[in-house]
Amino acid sequence: MEDQIQSQLSSFGARLRELRLKRGWTLEELACRSHLSKAFLSRLESGGRQASIAAALTLSRIFDVSLASLFESPQETQPCVIVRGADAVQKNINGLKYTPLSKAGRFFNLQPIKVTVPVSRRGDEHYRHDGEEWIYVISGALTLSLAGKIYDLKPGDAAHFDSQLPHRLMAKGKKDAKVLLVASPVAGSGQTLLPAASQHRAIPAIRLLNFNPQNETAGFVKTRPAGIDRIDFPKVNLKPKSRKDLP
Repeated sequence: MEDQIQSQLSSFGARLRELRLKRGWTLEELACRSHLSKAFLSRLESGGRQASIAAALTLSRIFDVSLASLFESPQETQPCVIVRGADAVQKNINGLKYTPLSKAGRFFNLQPIKVTVPVSRRGDEHYRHDGEEWIYVISGALTLSLAGKIYDLKPGDAAHFDSQLPHRLMAKGKKDAKVLLVASPVAGSGQTLLPAASQHRAIPAIRLLNFNPQNETAGFVKTRPAGIDRIDFPKVNLKPKSRKDLP
C-alpha cells in the first residue's frame, strides 16, 4: 500500500510540473496564482508531500483541468482502461475475496470490484467511511446489514447506500455470494466528512487525496491586511450598573 501511495504522489507531482512548465510558469508564479506557498508546491512536484482536497481543487481550477487528470501519469493517458480477466488479481481481506476491476490511478471517483462473500465469513464487525457504494448480486444470496436494518438480496437485486452508515455484507444460505461492488470513495456534497480515526473499510481504497478536513488549509499562504499585525478591540466593561446609575 505504501508503494502504491508513493507511486501516486510521484504521478501527481510529475503531472503538476508538466502542466506548470507547459504554461511557462515558475514556481513563484504558480504560488502567486494559487495562494499556495512555493515550498509546498515544490514538495508536491517532488512527490514529498500529499495534496489536500482543497489544494488539489485549487490547482485543477487554475490549470483548467479535471481533478482526475491531475493524477494521470504519462502511461495513463489512454481514454479507456482495460483490465483483462487473466490480469485481474484476487486478494483476501477481512474475510472477503475481492478483485479490483479497474486502475484507480486514472478514474478514481468510481472503484469497481468483484467481491466474493464466503459463507464461512465470521464476525459481525460493521464498517463506515466517506463515500457511497452500489452492489449487484451476481449469484448466491446476500444479506446487507445497514444502520441496524437487514436487507436480503438475491441474484439480480441491487442496493445503493451511503457508506458512512455502518454496513456489513453476509452470505445467506449454503453458497458463497458473488457481488459486483462499485464504490465512490469521495464524500458526496451532502455528507459531512468523517474524522479519519472513525473511518473503517472492509476493502481498502486507493488513497489519492488526503480528505482529513484538518489538513484542508495545508500549503495555503496565510494573509492579513497590509500594515496590520494585530487588531486590538477596545475593552468593554460588562459589569452591570448599580440601581442608582440607571436612568
